Amino acid sequence: MELLTAFDRALHTFDQHVHQVRDEQWAAGTPCAEWSVRDLLNHVTSEHLWAPWLLRGATLAEVGDRFDGDVLGADPVAAWARAAAASGTAFHRPGALSGNVHTSSGPTPAEEYAWQMILDLAVHGWDLARGIGADDRIDPELATTLHERLAGSIAAWQGVGIFEPPVDVPADVPVQDRLVALTGRRP
Repeated sequence: MELLTAFDRALHTFDQHVHQVRDEQWAAGTPCAEWSVRDLLNHVTSEHLWAPWLLRGATLAEVGDRFDGDVLGADPVAAWARAAAASGTAFHRPGALSGNVHTSSGPTPAEEYAWQMILDLAVHGWDLARGIGADDRIDPELATTLHERLAGSIAAWQGVGIFEPPVDVPADVPVQDRLVALTGRRP
């Protein structure tokens, strides 16, 4: 699966889940033990507010703390929609995926950053769906692509606060279950 196709599919699915959140579900728990549905959406929205800056070459210092704290305000769905639209435009800008972006782990190839963002959308989409009781299926082609591309990298991200340790699952479970298990979630 091509990178931008994967990005668009993951973004679309996450967006669908955001629009399914009912008013009484914002405080509901998610598989991310410390995050409610609102906390999870705040995290993902913040990441997508950062993306246009990083893809234009901004450093972490230049972005600063502008996206710390509550970025959702009184209308979480509208805040997400604005961030997602800006992020989608930024990822699709010609040349955006060439070169490096500045991340907390140092200069990172823009394509690698994009795959990390796609994984984040897919897995947090699964988290969000679980939190609100929606269909938690990840597009099978997307799940396969992410598992094949990132299974080796995920282990290196363990212990730095990105994911919990992997959860053991039988080898014959669906690829979606293997993917979420790699990120410390129980399928």
